[in-house]
This record gives sequence, structure tokens and C-alpha cells, in this order.
Amino acid sequence: MSRHHLFAAVLAFLTLADGGAAQDNSGLSALTRRDELFGWEAVGRVDIAGSGFCTGTLIATDLVLTAAHCVFDSTGAPVDATRITFRAGYSQGQAIAESRVLTTVADPHYRREAALDAEMMQRDVALLRLETPIAAAIAAPFAVETPGEGRKVSVVSYAEGREEVLSWQKICTVLGKQEGLIVVDCDVTFGSSGAPVLDMSSGRGRIMSIISGGGHDRNDASVAFGMELPRIVAELRAQLRAGKTLSQTSAPAATPTIRRIGAGDTSRNIGARFVKP
Repeated sequence: MSRHHLFAAVLAFLTLADGGAAQDNSGLSALTRRDELFGWEAVGRVDIAGSGFCTGTLIATDLVLTAAHCVFDSTGAPVDATRITFRAGYSQGQAIAESRVLTTVADPHYRREAALDAEMMQRDVALLRLETPIAAAIAAPFAVETPGEGRKVSVVSYAEGREEVLSWQKICTVLGKQEGLIVVDCDVTFGSSGAPVLDMSSGRGRIMSIISGGGHDRNDASVAFGMELPRIVAELRAQLRAGKTLSQTSAPAATPTIRRIGAGDTSRNIGARFVKP
């Protein structure tokens, strides 16, 4: 399918979504207490000094999964890895653990677009390798899996207006899948880029997609876009092994630490591709 027709299919999802599926959706729950964050420690804020933040998730002790457009600046140039910090389980100025990013990697054909673009949404995935691995006993990584047939998913994210706490939407709905794209009606906005879309059907959640961008349907209900992950994540892991990185810091690795931290830069210039009504 051509990019034009693929994007037309995505727009059709927006047109056809009438909010009917959303009636069973749960609202957002702010995870403000440490006990509420139990099990979600691997989800954290990806802070980009001087630019803002996205949401990211550990898929290995030293690998964070997020959206590719988060690691490119407004000119389309890669963000220097030295400017990026991952803060696991971040809540109200504190985190379970933090690490600077050592290297970033994205699809070599990815280009940051000002507007939503179907082909780029499929490629909108990045991996961040941490300077200091975060032990699984502190923040257990999530597995990545191929989307199943289930229609109910769950999303945890940071976002504009709720930058300081992780928010959990326990139930939202898959509206459709098309050529590697996934459309959901989860409540996400600026800052939610890279947030994990989780299949919760078999115990602990498994990541079936991440948030690339979003908008609203004709009833002003939230609609968000993601992509299927296993193939592209495998390719990005291979790029890391081959040293084909997007950005790499030459600074020596820090001594491993687990410590509480202060709030990072929460500028609104976060690069997320969402459409405001």
C-alpha cells in the first residue's frame, strides 16, 4: 500500500470512530503514591535538557523504548545523547532510579515530519542505551509482543498538565489495525509520545505498541496512533550491536547509583506530534 493510501486509511479510522467504543474506557488514574507505582517502575520520563520530555519504558536493564521523534530536534537533527536522561518511576520530583543516555538509535529511514504521516508513524521508534543499567529488581523491564486480537489495552504515560506523576488508563480500546499501524482511543496528549500501549490479558502487561501521535474524532474523543513493534525493535537492537547509532556520548560511564532526584526540564517544546482541536 502506498503512503498516500495508508495515511488515507488512518484518517478513515478518525472519521469512523464515533466514540461508541470509548464508553467502556476507564478514566485516568494518577499514580501519586509509591505503593501505586509498584509494577510500573520501568516506565519513566525521558527528559531532554532544554526541550522537554517524553515517556519511555525499560525493555532491558539498559534499554529504553520511546518514540523516535523524541530524539530529533525541530530541525530534524538528532538530539545529542548527553542531553537525555531517563528517570524510572518518576513521581513528583523523585524517581526510583535515573541514568544518563549513552547512545540513541532510530530507523535510518525515519524523518521527523511536522504533521502526522503514516509511513513515519510506522518507523517512529527509538531505543536509548543507558550509561548505567537499572537492575530488574528495582524496575523490572517489560516484554515486547505482537498485538493479539484483543480490543482492550492499557496505557501509562506522562503528559502536558500531568508532568509530575505517571497516569494510568486501565482500559481503552483498539479501534483498528492497518498495515502495521494501530489506532486506539486512549487518553494521551503532548508528553505521552513513546508511552507503552499494553496488553494486560495474561498477567503482567506486555508492550504491543507505543504512542506516536494523536488527535480527536468527530465527537472530540481522543484517538492515538501507534505501530507494531517486534520487527522494528529487533532491527534497532541489531543496529546497536553493530554500532550504528544515531547519537553517542563520549563521556565515561557513571558509577551506578540509585537515588532520588529533582524535577527535570518540563518545557512544553517536547516535539510530540499531537493535533489540538
